[in-house]
Amino acid sequence: MSTKQRYDWVDAAKGISIILVVMMYAAYNVGKYTGEVGILHYVIGFATPFRMPEFFLISGLFLSQVIDRDWKRYGDRRMLHYFYFYAVWAAVDIVLKVGIAGRDPAGMLSGLALAIVEPYGVLWFIYMLGVFSAAAKLVRQFAMPHWLVLGIAALLQMAHIESASYAVTQFCAYFVFFYLGFVAAPLVFRIVGSAQHRPGLAIAGLALWALVEAYLVFWPGGTPHPLAMEMGYAAFAPLHLALAIAGAVALCVLGSLAMRFSSMEWLRWLGEHSLVVYLAFTLPMSAVRIIAMRSGVENTSLLSCLVLTTSIVAPVLLYLLVRRTGIGLLLFERPAWAHLPGTPGSRSVAVAPAPAE
Repeated sequence: MSTKQRYDWVDAAKGISIILVVMMYAAYNVGKYTGEVGILHYVIGFATPFRMPEFFLISGLFLSQVIDRDWKRYGDRRMLHYFYFYAVWAAVDIVLKVGIAGRDPAGMLSGLALAIVEPYGVLWFIYMLGVFSAAAKLVRQFAMPHWLVLGIAALLQMAHIESASYAVTQFCAYFVFFYLGFVAAPLVFRIVGSAQHRPGLAIAGLALWALVEAYLVFWPGGTPHPLAMEMGYAAFAPLHLALAIAGAVALCVLGSLAMRFSSMEWLRWLGEHSLVVYLAFTLPMSAVRIIAMRSGVENTSLLSCLVLTTSIVAPVLLYLLVRRTGIGLLLFERPAWAHLPGTPGSRSVAVAPAPAE
């Protein structure tokens, strides 16, 4: 399997993941105001165990290629990269929502200060990628065995720790998947490679997985609600962890199968630019819902699908407009001044900006 093929299926899997993430927020955003459950609530309910773990597992797949670099180069590429985009978009969101729309300058300043130590809103994912990268490097620095790190991380995940610090809570919940992506990358690549050579068997395996996943999530008593998902057997912590890993690998296989069709190139492109969507999808979400509901669209399924589609398309169009005009480019591409001196991309080495990936 070539390097390009690997990147193709990785991007396709990331494309599926970003759709599921935006879908969750779209469904719950609509459900909050309609008080009803739509079709997307059932899709999100099905994906609950693996929706975010998939993103973190994929983020760790290529960590082995950079983790042994010196701290400066590693920190620039795997830590500062994410913290830059987090800082820019947290500032944009807080200024727009609290400072301008909320007309609360004091609250805006307080929110900006708090966002330094506590992940802000939906941007917590990007913040935690930087934190996870730092943690993985530290673990590597102290030569801790993989089995020990994974064992501790798995226990933290199953413990469902709720800390006063949101960063600590999310670290406990998701670090195991990031580190597993790093450690189990060769196995994941072998599984995907086998699926590419035996597509019929892979499809049968995915169908079986989907049936088992649906049964364990929805029975007994698993039910989607307008703002949440109450799971059945999948709520059992060890089983939930197992389903998260199985689902993450299943999406990788699904992504590899999707890349057999040229008509799915859009999915690969979307995954390649998934961070672009993640950064900006909340901006149009509420506006679209409000406009649609005032226009008479009240069906929860239709409304949530409309909000989902717009929330994905709008950031893509914004990104393409920014790339074409060059105005606001720092929203999606890290400029040379935002690199550590002496690292690729800095003024002392190169002037090419680093895109949001």
